[in-house]
This record gives sequence, structure tokens and C-alpha cells, in this order.
Amino acid sequence: MSKTSTLLIRTPEGIVFSQLLAGPVSRFMAWLIDAAILFAVSSILGIVIVLLSMVTGGAGQAIGLLAFFVLSIGYSIYFEWMWRGQTLGKRILRLRVMDAEGLRLKFSQVVIRNLLRVVDMIPMYLVGGLALVLSRRAQRLGDFAANTVVIRIPKLTEPNLDQLLAGKFNSLRAFPHLAARLRQRVSAEEGSLALQALVRRDLLEPQARLELFAELANHFRAKVAFPTEATDGTTDEQYVRNIVDLLYRSNRPAAGAAAVDSATA
Repeated sequence: MSKTSTLLIRTPEGIVFSQLLAGPVSRFMAWLIDAAILFAVSSILGIVIVLLSMVTGGAGQAIGLLAFFVLSIGYSIYFEWMWRGQTLGKRILRLRVMDAEGLRLKFSQVVIRNLLRVVDMIPMYLVGGLALVLSRRAQRLGDFAANTVVIRIPKLTEPNLDQLLAGKFNSLRAFPHLAARLRQRVSAEEGSLALQALVRRDLLEPQARLELFAELANHFRAKVAFPTEATDGTTDEQYVRNIVDLLYRSNRPAAGAAAVDSATA
């Protein structure tokens, strides 16, 4: 089985995404950062346990051992679930845990990969380190069991909206009150999805492109109903482009309004 540094994921819409797999060095550095954070928290917790043991005796020590175990395992589980696959160390080094098939990361996967960390750490992370180096997709035993991988998140450049959206009249801008309502009802995630669809549209197969923009257009039509005169003769893709234009270039005046301002200046 040949080793790869890239994970390829094909979506139902015909888009192939490539994700860069994190290597042993970057993962080890992220682990060191997390270990330093855990050490600092454990030191504070240790002082509390010592004071508690002075009062409760053996019970304090038992509580301390349980607290250290919960902290060491619970830290990664909590942050990887709440931050969608990232701990503090992974966030600093721009790494993320994800499902190996590109699906949404499940809580059970987060738990499994972190519970098996105990096995990976035997001895001194030798088991997990060897598995990571020898596996095709840089997976330790916990990743194999949970069907997860760790990827590197590249720094993305913002798309040039003026270039992407320029040159076409947006009939929806004639209804600023409906445009404002649309901005209130559309989440940042929904807007980002529509924008990425426009950026990647040339990568889509023709039929998949039609189906994707039809689904997106129907989704946004359900958010706010614009008058028929604003949408007649507009394709689904153009409608989505107009929606993205409203969401991301909200301060840009309508073409008609700009012409009026120019004529009266």
C-alpha cells in the first residue's frame, strides 16, 4: 500500500476535493502544545488535590487520580468535538481531525480515537508513532478504529468578489427591504456555501452543476420571496450569483440607482 500525502474526496455533485494530510512532525508539535497546556492545568489541579488530601486523606488522592484521567482524555474529546476536530495545539498549527470519507465528524469517532490514545502511547507513543509513519494516510491506531485522519488547513485567499460578481445586472437590488430581510435570514454558513459553489462551478460536471444551483436557488427562494419581475428570465445559477452579491456586497448601490446618481450629479 503506497503512502500518500493527499486525501481525495469526491462529492455527490461531482466535485473532487483534496486535503493535505498532516505528517508526524506537525502532529507531534501539536501534541506537545496540548501536553504543555495539560501539564499547566494538572499542576494547578495537583495543588488543589494536595490541599484536599490534607482534609480528606486517601479519598483526596483517589479523586486526584480520577481527575487526572478525566482531564487527559476529556481535554481532547471536548475540544475536538466543540471545535470540529481541533484542540488548542491543532488550532495553532492549523490541523484538524476529520472523517476519512469526508463526512461530518461524529462524537463517537472523537471518543474512540481519544480513548485509544492510551494504547498509542505505549511506550512513549512508540505504537502510535510507528502506525502513523507506516500507514498510508498517516493514521495512528485511534484513527484506524475511528476512521479518521488529521489534515493540514492551508491559508485560503479570499476570492475577488468584484471579479467574480462584476459585469451582470442584479435585479434583486431594486428591492432593498427584501435584500435586508434576506441578510437577516441567511446564516454565514449558507452564504459561504453559495459563494464556494460559484468559485468552484467550473470544476463541476454540467449536470451536477445544474442540479447544485437548482437546489441552492430553491433554498434561497424559500428564505425570501422576491417579486416575479425581479426573477423572470433568471437562471438558477444567476439567481444564486445575485443572492451572493446581496450578501457579500451589501453596500454596493443598485445599477439603476448608480445611473440616477450619476445623471443628477
